[in-house]
Formats: sequence, C-alpha cells, structure tokens
Amino acid sequence: MLTGEYAERILLHYEDPFHQGNCPTATHSTFRDSPLCGDWVRIDLVVTPEGVIDSAWFDGEGCVISQAAASILVERVAGMTIEAARQWPARSLLELFGPGLSPDRQKCCLLAWRTLHAAIDCPTAYDKLPNEK
Repeated sequence: MLTGEYAERILLHYEDPFHQGNCPTATHSTFRDSPLCGDWVRIDLVVTPEGVIDSAWFDGEGCVISQAAASILVERVAGMTIEAARQWPARSLLELFGPGLSPDRQKCCLLAWRTLHAAIDCPTAYDKLPNEK
C-alpha cells in the first residue's frame, strides 16, 4: 500500500493529470491495453526533426496507478531525446511510485511505459513523395 508523499503525488497526477487528452499535432502515437483489468493508455508524442520529444500527451481509462503513471511519464519524457526515452528504464518509473507496489500493481504502473516505447516506433504520418498532394 502506498503512503505518505508517494500517495499524495500519485493522487495529484490522477486528479489533475499532466497533458491528458488528444494531441492533434502528434507525430507518433499508439494505444495499449491490459486485457486482465481493462485499463488502457494512448500516448501521443510530438517529435522534432532532431529527435527531441517536444511534447507528450496521454489519454486512457483505468485505475489510479495506471493513469497517474501515464501522467508522470509524459511529464518526465517531455524534452528528452527519443534515444534517452528509449533507454529510460522501467524501474525508474517504479521508483517514482516508491515502495509498496505489488507485482500486479507494477503491471498497472508499467502500462504507460510499454505504450511509450511502442509509440516511439509508431509514426502517425509518413513523408509524402514530391509528386503526392
């Protein structure tokens, strides 16, 4: 069970999430869900030509942990390079939650992390050929 400052931070991210909603200018986006509990998260990224995550957004439904983790994650990766985000370990997100997450709850926490890694490899549009309109 989460207590103290960890619980307060998680509730803050759940009740007043960072960049929750759709990002209409996303360059990368994907969706993942957990078939065991029904939680889902979509991550939208705006990646610059230089490979920097200019902004990150999420949308989703589910438990406090899965949704707070998504909020914490998009706040954390905004400004990172794609390569730095790709190398950011799952344990770093778990550490932000502090001690007390059971293995099942860790899966809820890491749903957003798995979605981020998939989104990095899912561009939303491809460059058009010069003769295409």
